[in-house]
Amino acid sequence: MATKEPPFTVQFSERDFEIRDYPAQAIAEVLVSGDRKEASSKGFRLLAGYIFGANTRKQSIAMTVPATQQAATNEKIAMTAPVIQSGGDGNWVIRFIMPEGATLDSLPQPNDPKVRLRMLAPQRVAVARFSGFAREEAVASNTAALQSFLVAHDLQAIGAPVLAQYNPPWTLWFLRRNEVMIPVAR
Repeated sequence: MATKEPPFTVQFSERDFEIRDYPAQAIAEVLVSGDRKEASSKGFRLLAGYIFGANTRKQSIAMTVPATQQAATNEKIAMTAPVIQSGGDGNWVIRFIMPEGATLDSLPQPNDPKVRLRMLAPQRVAVARFSGFAREEAVASNTAALQSFLVAHDLQAIGAPVLAQYNPPWTLWFLRRNEVMIPVAR
């Protein structure tokens, strides 16, 4: 059974790169610390708890992909948020994107105050797709390639790189789908 992805429109595609437009999305997110792998595991457990019923309605919420990870900035995270992961100085934001059509009003509140719900505004992102394990070297080289793609196509980055992972941990390395995403100006 396939896991749903959020809807998007491809505006441009070239080799392993795409420019995509995403509509507004409800997300659940947590701020965790550690190295990328440790933070991903911690954040995933917290967010999985929320979608598997650790919420005010004891309601299961459909799993969607990708789960994202991003280095945290000094910016505070809103109390309610989906899961995506980003990090800096050992702090990472991990996010799960809620099912299409979910709103802050329709989602149950998390039992754990570390899990925050919020809405992401519609956005355009540049994407570099790669397979295998999302090790630091692979993430760094694909981020650098995506940044070169932005320069070559006169695109302006307006946010930090985000690692998006689409597969459960038991997926064989050569079947894994990963992406580095960078928000860009329209």
